Amino acid sequence: KRRRMKSTAPRSTLRKIIKKHKPQLRLAANADLLLDFFFSSVLKVHLNFLLFLHRLAEEARTNAFENKSKVIKPEHTISAAKVLI
Repeated sequence: KRRRMKSTAPRSTLRKIIKKHKPQLRLAANADLLLDFFFSSVLKVHLNFLLFLHRLAEEARTNAFENKSKVIKPEHTISAAKVLI
């Protein structure tokens, strides 16, 4: 049986994160829907960035291997970025 991950964070957790980064901000009690939308958007952007970095690293590794290099050099990463972007 597979467990599904929660799609939203608990209200108290979201409030703690916001208070830590923006202590001057006051939140209304009904701000939960907006918070869930905001943090789900931020998490999606972060996940997309991590996936892009993973693809970039894989492509740079492939370039290094094709050039018979044991080390990934900046030129391998730059050429990988040109392929991905």
